[in-house]
Amino acid sequence: MTRLSAAFAKGHPTLVTFITAGDPSPSATPAILDALVAGGADVIELGMPFTDPMADGPAIQEANLRSLAAGTRTADIFRLAADFRARHPEVPLVLMGYANPMTTRGGEWFAAECHKAGVDGVICVDIPPEEDPELGPALRAVGVSLIRLATPTSDAARLPAILEGSSGFLYYVSVAGITGKQQAALGAIEQAVARLKAATDIPVAVGFGVRTPEQAAAIAKHADGVVVGSALVDLVALHGANAAGPVEELTRALAEAVHSAR
Repeated sequence: MTRLSAAFAKGHPTLVTFITAGDPSPSATPAILDALVAGGADVIELGMPFTDPMADGPAIQEANLRSLAAGTRTADIFRLAADFRARHPEVPLVLMGYANPMTTRGGEWFAAECHKAGVDGVICVDIPPEEDPELGPALRAVGVSLIRLATPTSDAARLPAILEGSSGFLYYVSVAGITGKQQAALGAIEQAVARLKAATDIPVAVGFGVRTPEQAAAIAKHADGVVVGSALVDLVALHGANAAGPVEELTRALAEAVHSAR
């Protein structure tokens, strides 16, 4: 059993949390990651800062800019990941980002660095299934999950391509838009999750627009997992290097809501 599969086999819905690596600085990120673990996050997504994060709303866009301004580089991200793995041997860590930083030195190099750092999975927002050879084979060869995105427009004809070669969990983007700005109607999420779960045994986690424990709990009644990002990134923006405490507090409230939803 992998760390990711174990996280989704705990007998309760899974809380997936996101922060941006290097925000507000590489030196501040470890304490924020530790706060997510202390608060009860089951899976952690670590965003790779990029100059053009097209799927992200203002909160994560600004986090990317803060991180890049602080000098964060790919080597820093892998160092943060490796140090996290040493501190938290059992907590799954997923890198989330865009193709350019992941493929600029070749998919094999990136996959090897992920494996070396103890990364469990990768979400690449802008590599569609048709371009899987860019990254997918290299990740699968070293046992790193390629976690794909499904959206409200992923119909029955499209879904098999999305699921092919995907593992870890399926990330359902619940709104056709950018992160953090809106939330889909619960009824639409429930229907979409049922449709996805009928097509795959991979756990389905729902994200985009989930900000409060109440929202997270409502989704966790139907999904295998709930992803929260912008609300946590907002706390980092507000508190900077002192964000660990507020991040842990919100994570704990989210975890309690998600874990007890069913």
